[in-house]
This record gives sequence, structure tokens and C-alpha cells, in this order.
Amino acid sequence: MELAHSLLLNEEALGQINEAKRPIFIYEWLRFLDKVLAAAHKADVKEHQKKLVEQLNGQMHCSPGPPTRKLLGKCLANLYSVGDTFSLFETVNNCVDILKNKDDSPSYLPTRLAAVEILGAIHEKMGRMVGSSFIDTVQTLLKAMKNAESQGRCEIMLALEKILMGLGSAAASQHKDIYKVARGCLVDRSLVVRVATAKCLTQLVNEAPFMYTSELDRVASLCFQAMDGSNYDVRCAVARLLGVTMAAPFTPKAATARMKKPSLDDVFSVLSSGFLRGGSGFLKGGGGELLKGGEVRREVRVGVTQAHVVFVMTLGGPWLERNMSVFLTHILDLLASPKATPTHVDAVYSRKCVSFMLRAVLGKLLGEKAQIAAARELCQFVSKQMAVVDDASSRAESDSRGAADISNTQHSLVCALQELGSLLQSLQTCAAPLVTEANSSIIEPVISVLLHPSIAARLAAAWCLRCIAVALPSQMTPLIDRCADRMNTLKSSPEAVSGYSYALAALIGGVHQCPLGIPHSKGKLVFSIAEELLRTATQNSRMSMQRTQAGWLLLGALMTLGPPSVKPHVPRMLLLWRNAFPRSKQELEGEKARGDAFTWQVTLEGRAGALCAMRSFVAHCSELLTDDVTRRLMTPLECAMTMMAHIPSVIKSYGAHLKASAAMVRLRLYDILALLPPTAYEGSFNALLRELVAEFTLTDNPANTTTSLLRSMCHTDDTRILGSWLEETDHKSVEDQLQPNSASGSGALEHDPSSIYLRVDQTVAVPGPLPLGVAVIDASVALFGVVFPHVAQKHRLQMLEHFAECIRQAKSQRQQAVQMNIFTAVLSALKGLADNKGGLGGKEIIRQANELIMNALMNPNPILRCAAGEALGRMAQVVGDSAFIAQQAQNSFDKLKSARDAVSRTGHSLALGCLHRYVGGMGSGQHLNTSVSILLALAQDSSSPVVQAWALHALALISDSGGPMFRSYVEPSLSLVLQLSLTIPPAHTEVHQCLGKCLEALITTLGPELQGNSGAVATARTSCLVACAIMQDHPDSLVQTEAISCLQQLHLFAPRHVNLSSLVPNLCRHLGSTHLLLRRAAVACLRQLAQREAREVCEYAMTLVKEKDVKLKTGKDENAPEEVNITETGLEGVLFGMLDKEVDQKLRKDIHDTLLSMLQSLAADNLSHWLQLSRDVLTAATDTGGPPKEKALLGRKDDKEDKEEDDDDTAKFHAGGEAKTHPTVAPRWPTRMFATDCVRKIIQACEGNPINFDLRKAKELKASYQTVDFLVLHLSELVRMTFIAATADNDQLRQYGLQAIQDVITKFAKVPEPEFPGHFIMEQYQAQVGAALRPAFTPDTPSDVTAMACEVCSTWIASGVFVDLNDLKRIQQLMVSSLAKLKRGKDAPSQLYSESASSMEKLAVLKAWAEVYVVAMTKQPQSKTPEDETENDEGEPESLLTMVQPELPSLSKHWLAALKDYALLALPPEFSSQLPTEGGAFYSAEAVDSARPHYRRAWPPILYAAALWLNDGGFAHVAAEKDEDLGPLGAGMGGFDGSMLQKKKTPEEINSDRFHLILGICIEALCSPHASQPLETVSTCLHAMHKLLDAPWPRSQLVTDRAISIEVLNVLHRLLLTRDALPIQLAIMSVARQVILAAKEQLQEDKKQLESKEDKADKLDAKAAPVGEGGDSGDIVPGKSSVFAALEVCLCVLIRQIPALNPSMPAQLQNGGRRQGLGEEANQLVSAAVAIMADLPQLCSPKGSVSVLPTILFLTTGVLRETSSQAGEARLPLPVSTALQSLKSLASSPLARDDTCAAEWTRLLQSTLATILDFSSKQDGSGSGVEQVTTLLALAMLIMASPQQVTTAPNLQEQCIDAFKKAWQSDNPQLQLKCLQTLSSIFQADVVVATPYIHTMGPLVVERLQEASRNKPSTDMELATVLEALKLLETLVAMTEDHLRVHLVNLLVPIQVSYLVDSSLLQSTGKLSRTLHEKALQNLLKIGPQYPAAFKSVITSAPDLKAKLEAAIRASQASKAASTKQSKAAQPAQPSIKLKMNFSNFTG
Repeated sequence: MELAHSLLLNEEALGQINEAKRPIFIYEWLRFLDKVLAAAHKADVKEHQKKLVEQLNGQMHCSPGPPTRKLLGKCLANLYSVGDTFSLFETVNNCVDILKNKDDSPSYLPTRLAAVEILGAIHEKMGRMVGSSFIDTVQTLLKAMKNAESQGRCEIMLALEKILMGLGSAAASQHKDIYKVARGCLVDRSLVVRVATAKCLTQLVNEAPFMYTSELDRVASLCFQAMDGSNYDVRCAVARLLGVTMAAPFTPKAATARMKKPSLDDVFSVLSSGFLRGGSGFLKGGGGELLKGGEVRREVRVGVTQAHVVFVMTLGGPWLERNMSVFLTHILDLLASPKATPTHVDAVYSRKCVSFMLRAVLGKLLGEKAQIAAARELCQFVSKQMAVVDDASSRAESDSRGAADISNTQHSLVCALQELGSLLQSLQTCAAPLVTEANSSIIEPVISVLLHPSIAARLAAAWCLRCIAVALPSQMTPLIDRCADRMNTLKSSPEAVSGYSYALAALIGGVHQCPLGIPHSKGKLVFSIAEELLRTATQNSRMSMQRTQAGWLLLGALMTLGPPSVKPHVPRMLLLWRNAFPRSKQELEGEKARGDAFTWQVTLEGRAGALCAMRSFVAHCSELLTDDVTRRLMTPLECAMTMMAHIPSVIKSYGAHLKASAAMVRLRLYDILALLPPTAYEGSFNALLRELVAEFTLTDNPANTTTSLLRSMCHTDDTRILGSWLEETDHKSVEDQLQPNSASGSGALEHDPSSIYLRVDQTVAVPGPLPLGVAVIDASVALFGVVFPHVAQKHRLQMLEHFAECIRQAKSQRQQAVQMNIFTAVLSALKGLADNKGGLGGKEIIRQANELIMNALMNPNPILRCAAGEALGRMAQVVGDSAFIAQQAQNSFDKLKSARDAVSRTGHSLALGCLHRYVGGMGSGQHLNTSVSILLALAQDSSSPVVQAWALHALALISDSGGPMFRSYVEPSLSLVLQLSLTIPPAHTEVHQCLGKCLEALITTLGPELQGNSGAVATARTSCLVACAIMQDHPDSLVQTEAISCLQQLHLFAPRHVNLSSLVPNLCRHLGSTHLLLRRAAVACLRQLAQREAREVCEYAMTLVKEKDVKLKTGKDENAPEEVNITETGLEGVLFGMLDKEVDQKLRKDIHDTLLSMLQSLAADNLSHWLQLSRDVLTAATDTGGPPKEKALLGRKDDKEDKEEDDDDTAKFHAGGEAKTHPTVAPRWPTRMFATDCVRKIIQACEGNPINFDLRKAKELKASYQTVDFLVLHLSELVRMTFIAATADNDQLRQYGLQAIQDVITKFAKVPEPEFPGHFIMEQYQAQVGAALRPAFTPDTPSDVTAMACEVCSTWIASGVFVDLNDLKRIQQLMVSSLAKLKRGKDAPSQLYSESASSMEKLAVLKAWAEVYVVAMTKQPQSKTPEDETENDEGEPESLLTMVQPELPSLSKHWLAALKDYALLALPPEFSSQLPTEGGAFYSAEAVDSARPHYRRAWPPILYAAALWLNDGGFAHVAAEKDEDLGPLGAGMGGFDGSMLQKKKTPEEINSDRFHLILGICIEALCSPHASQPLETVSTCLHAMHKLLDAPWPRSQLVTDRAISIEVLNVLHRLLLTRDALPIQLAIMSVARQVILAAKEQLQEDKKQLESKEDKADKLDAKAAPVGEGGDSGDIVPGKSSVFAALEVCLCVLIRQIPALNPSMPAQLQNGGRRQGLGEEANQLVSAAVAIMADLPQLCSPKGSVSVLPTILFLTTGVLRETSSQAGEARLPLPVSTALQSLKSLASSPLARDDTCAAEWTRLLQSTLATILDFSSKQDGSGSGVEQVTTLLALAMLIMASPQQVTTAPNLQEQCIDAFKKAWQSDNPQLQLKCLQTLSSIFQADVVVATPYIHTMGPLVVERLQEASRNKPSTDMELATVLEALKLLETLVAMTEDHLRVHLVNLLVPIQVSYLVDSSLLQSTGKLSRTLHEKALQNLLKIGPQYPAAFKSVITSAPDLKAKLEAAIRASQASKAASTKQSKAAQPAQPSIKLKMNFSNFTG
């Protein structure tokens, strides 16, 4: 195919390839040429133009297929557009000559069609450049129409459309001729010709004014005729023509026309006639049935409906707003005519049409404000209609017209109310003005309709009320109360009871859509009303029916509230159900003998209602459906099943009018049984099956009613051959009524009033239960599928035989109906068998079922053939026998080979596909070759497109299921797909669709293999791409959808080979398609592309902006219906715009995903663009109005700049639209909510780069590089956008906005403001934050918004942005106001929402205060000077505490009460009986389950706050609390403390309860068996425990029971194992420290008590057991010892941080891990563990301490060894210093000197000393000096602190002295200095210990000092060493006895005198020598007075020393005198006047 990629056709290559592949080669060349010409220069084209024209003209005569013809015309047109036009007329004339040729042979047809295509393309592209030759062309085309076949007529009309488009008004002379011919073609027998003609005429309307003036009536009549017998495509095209024609007189273009234009009334009159009469008033010379006064055809009505929508869409939203009243009146008045509603089904269909018009227009074209205005108009219409009803009711008795007027109003009211409900559902809380404004409230008019005589109107009003309540949840409770009151007031009116019961049921049914719910008492109210209605139903026969129906309806609705609300009423419900049915057969027989028709009707309605309530109970309260309840339910159900057998005789006796009631009972019975397990009623199977089979075989039903479930029972893949894709169009709701099965699309509320409270799919605007006859059959079929798998085999056989007999006996249409019902039931049964993994049965059953299926495979009805194929596949799956599968496959092979009729071929083709689908490739592999061969042959049967479509569909199924086994068939299948794609006419869209599905299956089969480069794979890949290209160019949207799906699959497997540069623009164009499926496919594909190549997708989409500019310059295609408008906002802007138009949930989700994928990939690099997108969306809605103070709060720009900026933003957002007629609709609240979410996602996307949150660095980089951008630079925009969202008029949007504000605060709170040091950047936005939060605290704000606002408040306060308390006053006031939510009793606010919502709100308030209190307590300074307090520069913590302090008394009680609630709610289900029956402080007993999530979210900060409060005096003040009043907030609080006070507990008991509550909650949370608790919660619990235990009294409580402290330590150990975060582990160690401290304090207390006993009785003391763990034996028992538990904790920490401490670890790993340094937190962690271990021996008895001491010493010395090497600086690492302190603590422990264990301690300490000496001696030359320092320090600690016998052992003492000697003699001055410092400490120790060290080290030190007198220090370190040595010698002098001191002074003084420098040389000597001189002189002057005798003796004995010393002293005194004199001279004179105030701190 690469040879085809050349400008000129490579004829040589063409001649060499196979004949069959030449069309593909030609097509590929034309594709390449099309791309080249689009980008080519004129000069390049001119060179080859002549040859190229010849080649292209030559291809006309080569029988080109449809895709090739289209490309041929396009290439020629582009060639003449780019190159010269010399041969243009020759080409046109050539084409005209071809058309004039009389050759009518089929072989010449492709040439003629190619000529037509070329003419159209050239005229479209070249326009007026073709000159006057177009006249001849048009005339030739019109003449060719006479003899052309359907394909030719279609192509000619399309060519004329292109000519009209290209020439515009220049072709005016030909307009009428074209119109004359087109009139006939518009009603052509070929539907594709109608479509083409409608397109042509639509184009003509744009150019020819006569079309919408003088010919308006005729055009309308033609359109009505064209719609008769039309399909979907025809209706869409003709509706567009009609709508555009009707709208044309009112467009700006029509204003210049001189002809008389019709008025709006005239246009509406024409459209009305089409809707009501099919346009019969306008048909002059024909019209067939339409003139005979017959009913209007449904196709016409649906087409006119669509035309209405096109009409308004063409005129635009502003026109609709101006003409809203007229339009609504016209639309709704259509239903007032009896011609629109001749039958009930027609009335329903007409209502669907009107509802569709209203929804499509009001829902899409209008913004939110205009929709509110429309809602008011609808309300006015309702009020007017009800006035008519009231007037008619008053004269109905005397005038028959009154009843007719009442009947005529009902349908208009239904549509108006349903649309009103839909508007409110889309507006949500934006619709609040419709309810709150007194003069325009919509509730009164709606409620008035509840009294309408028509049930349909009453139900519509009830549904509308439900919509109001769901949209405005605050109205739910008032509406329920209102309806309940009105029911009680008007209980004697049948209409009132009926209407208000509907309303109540609808409102209760809508509660599940309101997250905040309703108060529990409302459920009780509804139950009491229902019970009262049922009780009084028999008291008044006039009201019996209404009261019975209303009572059961309300009970059914009540069930939807769920188990919590229903559970209290279950016993009474069971009683009501039991009483509704006879209790025995005798009672049933007795019933038949008495009563009349009315009694039986009431009875049947009552029992149907009871069964309906029962079904609702089972569906919504399955948790309450215990075995006992099921058993009790079966009693009335069995009675109902028994009663069914007696009903026919009752109907016979009392009249056929009871049939409907009986059918309703059966429907309810089937529904409830389908929900129960079949085993519960298996005893009644026989009777039940008789009823079911009789139901769907129409045994007792004379009507040919068919089920609606057959299509849904077929596989979803089969929709393409059944045309079920209509379900996936924008017109589904009106197209449904044209489907062939019974009552399709005729759903209406009045068919089943119970649907008013059932849950509705979001895609459905109004529930539409099907008519009773269809619903009963559907229910019977569904129940049959449930029961069949449990039926005995003999009964299965009997039923199958009965089915065959029923089909045989039925004739004609009835046979079709029976067969459809039976096959639906069979499919339902087979599906049930497959779900239950059951078998079908024996051979007889299989044979009978097979015979049934085989007969249907050849049924003329395609749906039945499809069902039969599906049944065969499912049967093969259930039977699971390979022989059966082989037999069925062979049977189909034989039939396909012999049969010639299309029915047999299609049926058995599908049978083969279904067999493979359900048994898979492995199960049917042996038949694969034959199946594929036959299907490939059938697919080439061009005589029957239907056979081709079914065969290709079957081939796709086989390919999908075949897997690798199908691989060898891919090439021939691909070849066939390509061949058929190039040859099959476009009109056969179903074949092209199946080709697409087949291609997709083949691509899936190839899979990742498509990435390969081998020849075969490359060929297959090219074939796939070519086939996709062909389908992309197909005119049908469904085929284009298949092409996109195929390309999506290709991109999945071989992304490199999919050309995004052409694919992405193509997808973007489809975003504006009128076909939902195509838009869906385009967005789904973009979603996939954006996940991997978001940047490329956006860049390629922007190429469309340039293309649009070119189009606008040429003036073509401006108003193309499918034109997508991409502006500078790019594809992202288009997708945002689509969110305001699309209602399809799947499409919206894909748009969201696509945008988020793009955002996550691109936002960080293009912040301005993405923030601009979100800002455009959020500000566009507030441009026309918003909060009045917004400008003052949003940002720092002046008003002028703001205005300019807003204008610019708005211009960008609205760019490209037709500003006057089609302005862009302001983004609706869901789009704004998504934009707010995008803002949050942008912030998340920027987290990777810290500069985004650093203003200083961001500004620096921005100044250096203009292109870079950082989020912090857009902070004002972020605040503005989040403010707008948080103050919106929609509650959900407000929540999103508050969350976004919280994100902004969290991310930017700590960003400093570079221009104002000490301040933060967020300070300047305090006003905005406060203004955003204020509306959330108003009394009418919903609980969830207030809860979110509380969270934001606490985040803002805790952020620390503010400077002093004044900055927080606004927020503080809001938080204080929130405390009112905690009030109870009379002072509590009225309850609109559920108790759970109240719990959420109250807990959110408590949580917010708790978080503030935590910040205030944890961040306050430890101590403050008075100066700090007066300055108050950093007053944040103090300010916070003063803010919380006034509320703390009440808050603390609420916190403790909430914690008690949480503790109770956290109990396992088996302890649920312990929950208080009256509920807790903040939850009610009925809302236990729904309250739990709120407690789970709120408890951690509340727990921490409570612990802090208790630690800060809460325990101490408990006595005062008992006497205090709880205050207004605590009054009547039945919470934690309230119960305590009632029990008169002592303060000690109250404190104990509080302590155990906090501790218990912490332990429960930390003991979570899975690591699901977030780290924040774990951290909070640990900090709370630490604070709780950070006082003596709580610690004493902890150790009152040793098991508790052991359990705490065990929990901490488990936490260490499961949580790796170092901050968490540090917190764990701090808690462990408190536990050990508690144990120490308890031990000291025990010792004190023991000592007091000793004083009393010495004898008892002698026998007393030793205090501490271990006792006399010294055994430390695991599990019973807190010391052991603490050791576990410490060991876990040490081993995880220093693995080398593990003795079981291999030596090489130990050495390898030794040199790894620890971080700061890890150092703290290790230090904490070592410190804890040092305290553990104190907790033991003497014997016990010996048990733990080896472990402690081993680990401590190990830490010393492993951590001493990690720091190279002089300062010791924290673990080392801690280990040294621990060694000192252990060595000096009293236990080391205790007689009972001293020997063991001495031995262990000596072992420790030896260990330290040992790892010191192992140091090699590379050892760090720091390690030796650590060794010296450790030795010193042990030498000084240990008992004498430890260190005086000769061998150890020698090694210790040797260690010091080595250190002193080392070359490391730092080590020498540390050695001296250490020796200084040792020398001052016990004489016995110190003497050997003095004797050894003293002479060495003196020697070094003497050497220093000869060689003065040359470095600072040497100087420090000399000075330290002097200190050491001085220490020795001081220690020496007086009579011996003279000898040491005799050493010390000469040495120091030798350091003195001669006074003449002092100034010139170095700094070090001078320093040494000064220090020596100071020491000498100090020694003299200190030791006068010795000093005098030394000085007098050495005169030279004396002289040198005296000279030094004189020089020193002279130097001091000189400096004093200079300082006095420099000092200024004192002023005569002294200031009394000190201004030294004044900074200006």
C-alpha cells in the first residue's frame, strides 16, 4: 500500500497487483491524494495537474464503489481549488455527458453515480467559479431523476444540495425547478431518497424565501406525508426541514425578504394541524388515508414533535424567552384537543411527545434564570387550568361540556407538572426562589391539582411535589406535614384522600434522594395515618375504595424509608397483612357466597394493595426479613395463591369490570414471589405455574398482548440487527411508541400508582409503568424464570409440550404474540438455569425444547428469530453436551446450504453465532472452519442485505468468542470486510454497521500482535486502517460510531500506528453531532487518548481553530448542524460547554474523565489556561448577578481593572457563538461544581513542585523566565473562584466551594509574604474567607453545608495565618453561633432533617471546637516573660485559648458525652442490647446506624481535646462541676455527665470513668485488626494517651490494675510492628515512657507503705516479700510483666532501627549495617528506647533486676557501639549521650549495692566494662576519633558511678588505664582534649578508684605541659589541650594534702611562668601565645592567694621566676590603665536634662 502514496497514480504498481485488491489500491491512493492536495502549493500541483485530471476522470469509468466515488469527487474539487481551473468546464461537461448517456445497464450505474458525485463536489467547492454552466448541470440532473433508480435519485438530491450550498443565491433561477422535482422525491417510496431530498430542501430554505412564504403550507403538507411510514432517519431529516422552514420567517435573514411572511400563530397553526390531524387540512390533491378523517399516524406525530424542537433550536434561547408564554400555551394546548387523545394509549403517546418537546427545549436552551421564569409560566398555566376545572366542576352536573372540559385539562396538566418537576430536579436548590417568594410560590398551584377529578393529574401533581422536595430538601418535612394535615381536614373527600395520599407516598418515596433525610417521627405519622385509613375504610362505603387504596399505598411508601423506620411497625404490619386475606379455605369459600360487585372490587383492591406493601417491604427492608417473618408472610401469600383459582368464578358472577382488579392482584403476587426465595413456596409450585403459563400464553386473555421483556432478554450485542440502537438516541422517549411490541413507550403513572414512591433510575425523568395487561405478563415471565430451575423434570416437559401446543393452536397475529411471550419465558428460564448452575433435563426435554427453538428460527419476525438463536445458545450452555452442540451446528450447516430464503439463512446464521458465543472457542472449535466458510459466503450475497448483515453479525460473534483459534481466519475475514465496505451502497446502513462490529472483533482477535512489523501483520494492520477510514467517511452516524470504536481498539493495541493528527480533529467534529451514539463514541475515544497522550490531543484539536478561520473567510459551512465551535479555549472549552447540554450520564462521566485526564497531565505546565477555564465557568454564572459585596471581597484590583478583566473573560467564554440568537447558556450548577472540583485537582497536580507554594522563589523565577508559571502567583484567582462557589445558590456547589477553600487554606497557610516578614500570604484574604463562611451559619442552611463550614473554620483558625485575636473575631462569632445547634428541648431549632443530620451537624461543631482547642493547647509556649506578654507580637496561641476558654465548661461536657456515644456505638453487634433505649447525647435510638459514620469522622479530635482538657485541670475541677449548673448549652443533656450526676457518683468515680473512657477509646482504635485507621487517627490517639497520662493521678489509675498497663504496652508493641512512620513510633515511645513512669510511681508508693509497716512490726518485715517484679525467684513472666512488655517495645524499636543489634543476624550483615547513619527522628526514637530500658531495673525486685539487666546492658552497649560512628562532629549523637547516661544510671543504681544481688550486678557491670574495652581495642587505624571519645566517656561513667569492686579488678583497671594512655598518646588533638576532660572527672572520684589513674596519667600530663613551654601551641586545639592540662594539674593540686602540696605547686608554677612572654615582645607575639600568656598569668595570680605558703616557697627559691612574673604583672597593670584612660576620653558628656521615658525600643 505504500506504493499508492504518490501524487500521481502508480499505474505500473496497479497493474502488478491482484484484480481483487485494485479497488483498495485506488482508494488508498485517493486518500493520500486528498491529504496532499489539502496542504499542497499551487505550483506543485500545476506541474502534474493535467495527468492527474486524466487519471481521476479515468477512474469514473472503472466502476468505483461508493467510498471511492466520494473521494474521487472530493479530490477533483480540491484539485481545481488548489490548481488551475482550465479543464474545470471540460470535467463538468464530461460528467454531464455521462448523465445524458442512455445506457441503463447495471455495469454503467457506478459511472453515472460517480459523475453525479463529482458534479456535486465541484459545485460545492468551487461555488460561483463554475459560471453559468451550473444551469445545464442542474437541468441535466433534474432530467436524470425521471429514470433513475433509488440510489441514483438519492445521489442526485445530495448533489443538488451541494450545488445549492456552493452557489447560494446565485442559483436562484433554478430554485423553483429543484423545488418542483424535490416535492415528488420527498414522498418517494425509497426512504433514503426522502432523507436526501429533505437535506436538499433544507438547504433550499436557506436560499429561497418562497419556501417559507407562499409555499409554506405545501412544504408542511409534504413533510407530513413524508413522515408517514417513515423510519428514524427520515423523521429526523424531515423534522429538520419542517422546523427550519417554520423558523425561517423569524430569522434575521428573512427580514430582508419582500414577500408576506406568516405570523407566529400561522406557523403554530400549521404545526398543530400536523400533530393533531397529520396535516389533512393542507392536502389539496391527495393524501390517501389522511383525508378520510382517520387518526393521525404516530410517525407523523413523532416527526412533528421533533420539528417543534428544531423550530425552537433554530430560533434560539432569547427568542424562546421572549415568547415563552405563547410557546408553552401552544404546546400544552395540543393536548386539550380530543383528536390528540382519542384513546388512553394515544393520550399517553401525545403526552410523551409534548413532554419531549418541553424537556428538549426548556432543558437545553435556557439558563438557570430563564428556567426559573419558565417554571413560573408553567405554574400560571396550571393555575389557569385548575380555574377551568373548578368552573367545569360547578356545572358538570347540569352540563355535559363540564365533564368534557375536565377531561381535556388533565393531559395538559400532566405534562405541565411533569416538566415543572423536571425543571426543579435540574435546578435543585437554585430553584429556592420559586418556593420562598410569597407572591410566586409554586407549591400552592401544584397542591391544588391534588384535588383534580382525574387520577393522572393527581399523580402528576404528587410527582411534582416529590421533585420539589428532592430539589429543595428543606421543603420535604413541611410538605409532609402539610399533606398530612390536609388529609385529616378533608378526610371525607374521595379526591382529597386519593390526591393527598399520592402526595404523601411520593414525598416519602423521595426521601432516599435527600441525604439529610426527614425526622423519624414523620414515618410514625404516616403509619398512623395509613392505619387509620384502613381501619375506617369499611365505615363509609363511599370512601371505602379510596381509603383502602390510600392506606396500603402509604404503607408501601413507608417501607422505602428502610429498616430503622420500619422495624418498630413490623408486628402491626404482619397483623394487617394477615387480616387482609382469608385465614382458611372455609373463609375463602364463605367470601364467594356473600357480598356484591362493589364489595369484591374493594376487597381485590385491598388485597392488591396489601401485596404491594408486602413487595415494598421485601424490596426495601431485606434486613428485617428473618426466617420467622418470611414464614409469617407466606400465610397471606398462600391464601392469595389459593384465591387466584377462585377469581374467574367471581368475575363470572359479578361482572367483567373486576378483571382489572384481579389482574392487579396477580401482578402484585408475582412481584412479591419473585423477590422471595423459591424454596419458601415450593409447595405451591403446581398452582402457581398453572397461573403463570396461562398468563403469558394468553389462555384467558382475548387481546394479543405481548411482553415488553423480549428485547432485554436477547443479548445486548444483537441490538444492531434488531435496530434497538434507537434506545440510545436523544429521541428515545418519543421513538419508543413506534416500536412493534404491545404498549411500547406507553408507560404512565396512572397504570401503577405504587410507582410514585419507588426508586427511579436517574436517566428516567418520570416513572412510566406499562399498562396493566403488559405488566402482568412481564411479571409472570420474570417469575417463571425464577421458579423454573426448581421445578421437577416431568413438569418441565409438560410445560414445553404445552407451549408447542399453544403455538400450534394460535393463528396469525395471536400466534406471533403467544410465541413472543413463550420465547421470553423460555429465555428467562434458561437464564435462571445458567445462574443456578443447573441442567435442563433429560433427552425428551432437550428434544422438545430444541423443536420449539428450531421452529422459531425460521419465523418471519426478526425478533423471534433473534430470540430463538439466543435460546439455542443458552440451551447449549445449560446442556453442556458436545454431541448436542455438534448436532445443532450440523443442522444449521445443512439448512444454510439448502435454504435459499432470507428468513432461514438469517435465523441459522445467528444460531451458529450464538452457539459459539455461549460455548466458547474451545467448545465449538471443531465446527469453526465450516461456520466461518459458510458465513463468509453468505456475507457476499449482495441480493439480500439482510442476510449479509446477519451473517456478518454471526461472524463477529464467532471472532469474539474464538480467541486464538480464530487467528487463521482473520485475513480472509478482513479481506471480505474491505471488499464489502467498498462495494455495498451507503443506504444499507445495517450491513455497514455489522461490518464495523466484525472489524472490531477482528482487531480484538489480533490484539497486541498488531504492533509487529512482519509482512502479514503490517498488511492486516493497513487493511484495518483502510476499513476504518472507509467507515469514517460513511454518511451514517452509526457507521461512523463503529469506525471510532475500531480506531479506539487499534489505538489500544498499536498506538504508534494510529494517526492522531487526523483522528482527533475528526472526533472533535463529532462532538457537535445530533446523534447521541456518535457523541458518546467520540468522547469515549478522546477519554482513552487523553489518558496517554493528553498534550497531543489538545494540540491536534487546536488545528480546528485554523480550519474554522478559513471556513469563515470563505463564508461556507457557517451554520452546519454538526459544526463544533473550538475557540482559543481549545478542546477543553468545548468539553466544558458540552456539560451544560448533555444529559446522558455515561457521556457526562466520560467528559469528566477526559477533562480530568487532561488536567492531571497538563495543568501543572499550563496553569493560566486551566485556571482560566475554571474561572470562566464559575464567573460566567455570576456576571449578571451575584452577591453585592463580591467585588469588594474578590482580589485587590480596582473596579475598573476588575470590569475589564471580567469583560475579557466573558468574551472568551462566549466567543464563537451567535451573540444575538444563540448565546452560550451560562454554565449550570453541575458544571460549576465540576469546575470547582477541577480547581481542587489543579492544586493537587501542583503539589509535586514546592515552588508552586513559595511566593518568593516563584516571583524570582517569573522575573527571570517569563514563560514559567506557578500556582502561588494565582492565589487571588483561587480565592475568588472558591469564594464564588462557596457563596453560590446551590447547596451542593456550596459544599464543593467550601472544600476548595479548605484546600487553599491548607496549602497556602504557611506561605510567607516576602514583602512583610513575619506575615503570611493568606492574611490578605481574611475578609473573603469570612464572607464565604458567613452564609453557611444562617439558620436555614442545610446541616451538611454547616458541617463543612465548621470544618473550614477550624482549618482556618488552626492554620495560624492570623496575628491577633481581632483578626479572628468574625470567625469566632460564627463558631460561637454554631453552638446554638447543640441546644435541646424548647430552645432547640425546629427539625427539618433527620436525627442523623442533626448528629452530623452537632458533631461537626464539636469537632471544629476541639480542633481549635487542640491547636491552642499544643502550640502555646511553655513559659512567657512579662515582656513577651506585653508585646504580644506572636499572640496566636494565647488568643486562641482566650477564644475557647469561655465556652470550655460546656464544651468539655459535650465532648465527653460525644465520646461516650461513640464508645457505645463502636460496640460489636452482639452487644447492641447495651445501647440506651432513649439514644445518646447526640444520636437518637432510631438513627443508630446512620449516625455511626458521623461519629467515626468526628471522634479523634474530640478525644484529643478531652484528654487535653482533663490534663489541664479537668480531673481537678470535677468537684466544682458537680455543683455547677451545666449552663444553657448543657441543660437537659442526657449525656455522659448527666447520667453520672443522676447516680450521685463521687468525684473520684467520675474521674475514673472519664479516664477509662478516654483510655478505652484509644486502645480500641489502636487495636484495629487491620491497618485501616488513618495515620492521623493513630497519631491523635497516641498524643491523647500521652496527655492523659501526663499527670500523677491518671498514671496512678493506669497501674491500679497491672493487666491494663501490660495491655497498653502490648498494644504499643503491635503498633510498632504495623506502623513504620517515625513520628508515630516516637509518639508510641512517649506513651510507653508514661506507662513506665506510672509503674515507678506506684512502686515508690508501695515501698512507702512497706516502710510504714516496718516501723510497726519488725517481725512482719522480715517475712515481707520484696517489692517489684520478679519477687524472690527473680522470674519475669511474659504476659504478666510490664517490664517484659516494655522490653518488647524497646527491643522492637532498637532492632528495626539498628538491625546489627540482632544477635541472630549474620555477621556480614551486622558489619554492613554498622556504618549507616540514622536520621534525627530515628536518633530520638533509639534514645527514647534506651532511656526507658534504664528505668526498668528499678521496677524489679533485686532478684528480678538480675534477670533483665543482661538484656538491658547488652542493648545499651550495642547502641553505644553502633551509633558512636555516625557523627563526625565534636558533639555526641543523641543515642550515644543517652546510652552513656543510662550506663551511669545503671551503674549508680542502689540495686548494685544491694546485698541480695550485688555480686550479680558487679559481675554484669564488669562484663559491660570489658565489652566496652573490647570494642575499643578492636578499633583499627581507620577508626574515628569520635568512637574513642565515646569509649573514654563510657569508661569514665562506669569508673565513677560503679561500686569500687567493679572497676578495681586489676585486669580491668589496667585495660582502662591503658585506654586512657593510648588516647593521650594519639595524634588526634580532639581526642587528647576529651581524654583530659574525662580524666579530670575520674581524678575527682573516690580516692581508691582515682589513685592508679593519677599515678599513671599525671606524669604524662606534666610532661606534655613542660614540652609546651618549649614548643608553644600552634593551633587552637593544641592551646585548648594545654589549658585543659593546666586545669587538670590545678585539680590535682587542690586534691593534694597540705604538707605535700608544695611539691605539685613546685611543678605547676614554673610551667605556667614559662608560658609568660616578655613584655617587650608581647605586642608582636602571636594570638595563641598571647592567650596562653594571659591564662598563665591569671592562674598564677589565683594560685598565689590560694596557696600562699607553697607559692612563696617556690617563688623565693627561684629569683628568675620571680622577676619574670613581676615584669608580666607590671606590664598587665600598665595595659589596663591605658585602656581605662582611652575609654574615659571617648565617653560623651552627660546631658543636663534627662529623659524619663526610655525610647531605645522605638523603631519608628
